[in-house]
Amino acid sequence: MPTSPVLTVPSLFSPASPPARPRTPSVWVADAGREGHRATRLARTVLDDAELERAAAFRDEEARLAYVLAHVALRQLVAAAVGREPRALRLERDPCPGCGGPHGRPSVTGGAVHFSLSHSGPMVLLALSSTPVGADIERLPGPRTVADVTRMLHPREAAELRALDDTDSPLAFARVWTRKEAYLKGLGTGLSDDLSRDYLGTGEHPAPAPEGWSVTDVAAPDGFAAALAVRTPG
Repeated sequence: MPTSPVLTVPSLFSPASPPARPRTPSVWVADAGREGHRATRLARTVLDDAELERAAAFRDEEARLAYVLAHVALRQLVAAAVGREPRALRLERDPCPGCGGPHGRPSVTGGAVHFSLSHSGPMVLLALSSTPVGADIERLPGPRTVADVTRMLHPREAAELRALDDTDSPLAFARVWTRKEAYLKGLGTGLSDDLSRDYLGTGEHPAPAPEGWSVTDVAAPDGFAAALAVRTPG
């Protein structure tokens, strides 16, 4: 049986700066337990005032480090791609394609690069692309969470999960959830959209994505699953 197409990505701080306006998706992963304190030392010269205030509000140390790492790295990577200083970037939200509200895809004012970030526990995932992109990483859930949330998915996905035992269902659930959330983040609707509408599959191989999109699994540490969704050119 052929192996599933999985994107293997380097550590966040290992590659050189990304090329300006990347033509293909660039993806990074990082562990806040290893790299969060380094990001914290950079925070005051990289993050804006609102991000610094948000970081200071976290009571959980792991969550704070993951937030700081994700946003410091995002600003560094986007700034390198568009040729600006990290703290000078103006990050905003595009209009939601569903309701028009200011909670669509995140974007950089005047920039021709698209990006997405996600963090779960200590793990951070970031993606840059020349077309709309969504990225998601999640810690594997417990069987109770799987049972509670399965009903929200596509009927075929729900049936696949119910056919598995408690040993196999957390990974299968995390696969479909990250694929689905990455795709919805790429669309700009996020989880406000109908999770049961599109079938992306729970198995080792992602199901074909909706027309105009590519959805790929991303290599993640043990105990996590991750996925990337990219709008295909044209």
